[in-house]
Amino acid sequence: MIPGDAPLVLGPHSFESRLFVGTGKYKTFELMRAAIDESGSECVTVAVRRVNLGQPGSLLEHLDLSRITLLPNTAGCFNAEDALRTARLAREALDSTLIKLEVLADPQTLLPDPIETLGATRTLVAEGFHVLAYTNDDPVLARRLEEAGATAVMPLGAPIGSGLGILNPRNIATIKAAAGVPIIVDAGVGTASDVSVAFELGVDGVLLNTGIALADDPVLMARAMKHGWLAGRAAFLAGRMPRREASASSPTSGLIARS
Repeated sequence: MIPGDAPLVLGPHSFESRLFVGTGKYKTFELMRAAIDESGSECVTVAVRRVNLGQPGSLLEHLDLSRITLLPNTAGCFNAEDALRTARLAREALDSTLIKLEVLADPQTLLPDPIETLGATRTLVAEGFHVLAYTNDDPVLARRLEEAGATAVMPLGAPIGSGLGILNPRNIATIKAAAGVPIIVDAGVGTASDVSVAFELGVDGVLLNTGIALADDPVLMARAMKHGWLAGRAAFLAGRMPRREASASSPTSGLIARS
């Protein structure tokens, strides 16, 4: 955590690390755990539909749950009804109201379905969930999700698994400037510089998975991502200099002439 920075609060949880990581696509559970540990993340997302929660051999046995908060997600759901059912199963299995809501529009692009996502958010909030809503980088939809009671809004940086980075930084900055809830960039982050860019825009967190899991050296990449969030967040808090036309960094005006 950066000295002087406040923890990130999501519902009943508080996190010093603002980097959230996933558990999918690793070659082994051992590699997954090593990368997560190296990232310093305190909150790890798990796909409820792809994990046998509470069953022997589950990936949960390979996570240090003494320091990690689980963030169940509804990955793989293509309508609100499936997402709601999955969220309720997660709450029953994990005794947690925290849920990353993900309702996808189609299997080709994996882009979120805005209408189904908004409807599911309203329902889950009414049922007492703390909803982290994955969405497009649309400022209007982000505002609607906040109005629906989302605990955090999670605009994509780029399509899931693409590694393209922050494609629309102006949209992300616009969403953050208008938000009254935490904004966490989710999806499309490919490397540490992408993480830094997101934090320099002022977002409250970044969630990623593929950028670490599919790196040639996931553990080393996890370390880079950790440094990326620390550097980007520190740069934002420090306040960058204004952009301006080129000028001498050591101006000569006012200097005393010497003979």
